[in-house]
Amino acid sequence: MLKAVFFDIDDTLYDSTTLARRARLNSIRAMIDAGLEERDEARLYSLLQRIIKKFGSNYPRHYDELLNELGVPWNPKIVAAGVVAYEHTKFGYLKPFPGVVPTLIELRQRFRLGVISNGLAIKQWEKLINLSLHHFFDVVVTSEEVGCEKPSRRIFEVAVRRLGVASEECVMVGDRIATDVVGGKRAGMRTVWVRRGKYASSEPRSEEERPDAIIREIVELPEVLEKLSR
Repeated sequence: MLKAVFFDIDDTLYDSTTLARRARLNSIRAMIDAGLEERDEARLYSLLQRIIKKFGSNYPRHYDELLNELGVPWNPKIVAAGVVAYEHTKFGYLKPFPGVVPTLIELRQRFRLGVISNGLAIKQWEKLINLSLHHFFDVVVTSEEVGCEKPSRRIFEVAVRRLGVASEECVMVGDRIATDVVGGKRAGMRTVWVRRGKYASSEPRSEEERPDAIIREIVELPEVLEKLSR
């Protein structure tokens, strides 16, 4: 019998792909308005994407690196303009996907709920609090706290242990086959792939990557969990 459901955050509970794209575009426009001489938005966006890929999304100086790549002297006004525009846009788009709240309300009546997320602990909690979803979850486990990232079995095992259930009594729900499905299966969980966002075109290439169920909207989850519980 299933007793617990764990969720990823980005592109599972909210549209992080659209948020990131809009926020980065707006930050570039703000930097141009603040005096950045390079005005080719497409080129700047592409360069910023490469910088984020190189240094990681948690690196705090993306816009400083952007000026450096452009050969532009460091300018705190231009950097600050990018940061402020990013933050303002982020909070404008930080909304749960339609159906997430009523679905979590329904699931709370039947299961214990948790989050397993790669990233910095404070940043993941900021997302959940700004989404007004934090009160739904009995446990939130992040890679920063555990010292390893999905798909490592350890982060899933820590989450299961903190919730006081067995792995076979749990389901992992997420948008990435490579981390959520593979990691969940390695830990002995059932898995549900939310096929949306930037990884929607992925396809399972092995039995390890094959989820127990595929959904496109979180509202489909209660019915799927009912079937998996049989």
